[in-house]
Amino acid sequence: MKKIEILWVDDEIDLLKAHVLFLEQKNYHTTTCTNGIDAIDLVSKNNFDIVFLDEHMPGMTGLETLTEIKQLQPNLPVIMITKSEEEAIMEEAIGSKIADYLIKPVNPHQILLSLKKNLDHSKLVSVKTTSTYQQEFRKISMDLALVNSYQGWIDVYKKLTHWELLLEQIDDSAMLGILEGQKAEANNLFFKFIKQNYADFLTDKEGPVFSHQLLKEYAFPSLSKENGTLLVVIDNLRYDQFRVLEPLFANFYKKQIEHSYFSILPSATQYARNAIFSGLMPSDMEKKFPNYWKNDTDEGGKNLFENEFLTAQIKRLNLNISHQYFKITNLKNGKELADNYQATKQNDLTVVVYNFVDMLSHAKTEMDLIKELSGDDKAYRSLTASWFQNSPLFEIIQKAQKLGQQLIITTDHGTINCKRPSKVIGDRDASSNLRYKTGRSLTYNAKDVYAVKDPKEISLPSSAMNSSYIFAKEDVFLAYQNNYNHYVKYYKNTYQHGGISLEELIIPFAIYSPK
Repeated sequence: MKKIEILWVDDEIDLLKAHVLFLEQKNYHTTTCTNGIDAIDLVSKNNFDIVFLDEHMPGMTGLETLTEIKQLQPNLPVIMITKSEEEAIMEEAIGSKIADYLIKPVNPHQILLSLKKNLDHSKLVSVKTTSTYQQEFRKISMDLALVNSYQGWIDVYKKLTHWELLLEQIDDSAMLGILEGQKAEANNLFFKFIKQNYADFLTDKEGPVFSHQLLKEYAFPSLSKENGTLLVVIDNLRYDQFRVLEPLFANFYKKQIEHSYFSILPSATQYARNAIFSGLMPSDMEKKFPNYWKNDTDEGGKNLFENEFLTAQIKRLNLNISHQYFKITNLKNGKELADNYQATKQNDLTVVVYNFVDMLSHAKTEMDLIKELSGDDKAYRSLTASWFQNSPLFEIIQKAQKLGQQLIITTDHGTINCKRPSKVIGDRDASSNLRYKTGRSLTYNAKDVYAVKDPKEISLPSSAMNSSYIFAKEDVFLAYQNNYNHYVKYYKNTYQHGGISLEELIIPFAIYSPK
């Protein structure tokens, strides 16, 4: 085994011979020097794995030496060792991106621990993560065999997402393959659970919170009257994407509470998001607001009256709330709101609907470049995080924090990577969505869908006499018989929504207070 190469810089290096001998026995080779100038020369001529650097030395200080070393090799880990516990020195060292900070006197085991933490960290984390998931795999498998409640499914989905995010960090393809199999099994059982219970849950007071209940149950009771609340609805945001976005605004906001709620069916924008803002199921929206509601086959935009729906819900609940609504569909709109966000400080509630993630999923279908950039869930999450970090939405959230506003983050539904086609036959008036269909004469594989003959049973409108709905299970997408092979090739491995999967239906709602 190749020895790890250490450079140890200390003007009293002779007093540390015992430490050097100890490290040699552990297969570490140590080069020593007594001053910053020699250290910089050695770094320029050798490939060290790590540097131990004393802060108090005659001539160049440790911090001055650190600056020169980082200019030569920015990624070389440097561990600062000092007699001083002055906070200013610690802060300057940490600001210079040191790998660790040790206070003299140090013992050999402290040194060894720091080495392992910095050089063997990835390997140790990988072994531990794999070992722990192997144990957790059995627990999750038992949970899947026994889960029989909506809360149980929320817990299972969160566990699976937690392990997916951990395993992808260590890049263990074998373990990720096992997890993928476990997720597929979970989605199969979840589909059966929803198929059996969905209609009853809609009328069950003990059931999950659904889209149309979200604002009434979670948002309105939590509004901050003191400085106002920013409610951000990021369209089509899955729980795993939410998890990778959250650390990005952790410097500005602290999470107070997180809920998981269920999207209504179809888990599609025109149904789920209209339900959020109206506080009504689609069949009630059609009856009470016929000018605002549009069915799948109707011409025109399907989400054009969200602010009107929201205003009507606030009035219906007799809430004394001043609110303002913004829908961001392009970069220009986002920048304009970010630039003028100060004007919202008088609102009790500022609502921002941000459509980028939904556009991203559609772009993956339409554009070869996006297909390559988001070929799987890991890449899709990464692309979402990259967008958010550089988006006007991130700037809006930071400005809300400066105004002292409370922050609520949620979404209307999730999405799933569709991999298996299922053939459907319908008349020309049937809808075109790939994860659900509605129409009068649908022929389909009953094993692949949850079929609802009477839409009234689940509070959905009928687009025509005798129309029904079908919802695709797991990662199935529905393709019409005409041009079947073309559509299968075109839509396979694209992100779609409207059907039944953990990713589409179980979605986050979180409340944050400004730091």
